[in-house]
Amino acid sequence: MAILRGGRRIGNFDLRIGLPRDRSLDNVNADERLRRKPGGNRESTINRFMAEMGQGEGLGRPSRYLVVIHLPKPITTLAANRGTDPIATRQGTNTPPMNDLESANMTRNVGMMCNKITMPNRDINTATHLMYGPAREMPYAYSFSGQVECTFYGDKFNRQRLFFENWQKKIVDIKSHDLNYYKDYVGTVDILQLGAFSSQQDRDRVTYAVRLNEVYVQTVGSYDLQYSATDQGLNIPVTLNFRTWHNLTIDQVDGATVGQKFGDVPTIKAAKEFGLFSGILNRLPPEIRRVGRDVLQTTRRNLPIGRVTGGRVFPPFL
Repeated sequence: MAILRGGRRIGNFDLRIGLPRDRSLDNVNADERLRRKPGGNRESTINRFMAEMGQGEGLGRPSRYLVVIHLPKPITTLAANRGTDPIATRQGTNTPPMNDLESANMTRNVGMMCNKITMPNRDINTATHLMYGPAREMPYAYSFSGQVECTFYGDKFNRQRLFFENWQKKIVDIKSHDLNYYKDYVGTVDILQLGAFSSQQDRDRVTYAVRLNEVYVQTVGSYDLQYSATDQGLNIPVTLNFRTWHNLTIDQVDGATVGQKFGDVPTIKAAKEFGLFSGILNRLPPEIRRVGRDVLQTTRRNLPIGRVTGGRVFPPFL
């Protein structure tokens, strides 16, 4: 609220002048705080934290990931060599057609349908060592659970569950109950954590990745069918067993290196006032500045200068 406010209408102009109670914003451009560099004091605690977060380009998102499944080598080898042995073709003993559940398209589909997966853990095992004084916990080995819990979306034909049941059949024959060789049913699984980058048009890139070795399906879990679940999707719980796991970056698996940061923080520059009248208006008292801007805007709308310029450009001095 102003202490005094008054005005008069002259022609098409509504001229009003008031005396404000608060004059702290009269000369904003001369405020010393605007001359400081963006970011303030870089040595403050909050700015150090922001700088460290900026180096990591923000927090990782647990919802951005991808699972890549590599089936056991005997399966992929049969797929690659089927129908290529002329002797076997002539004798009628050629490799039978590959199961669609073992195709590359189905494997990629199952990896994309993984809606939840647990990253593997790693513990350092210790034993108490006591010589004299307080005891020490001395490391002697490392260990991990060797299991990964996953959940997969199931489509109408439940092909994702069929995929893992077919993998289990490579372990043990359901009819004869015979076990297969270990090397013939273990594969690998890559868990890729992703991040979006503005310099790449917000496309996802791998920022962290681990590989599970000697993986096989231990459990294809059960789920409930119920009439009340009309708006719910099918979720298939699966437990994968593995022997070891590696970080693809620090363990240099196949020379893989991911997670390199790039990009700089843009420099923020203050906006400039252009034009003759804009510079004059900024030097006027705040009570008159608003009136002057109203007059200038009305003049811009009413003057027939647009006929000369075709309505494209308004003269820079206004």
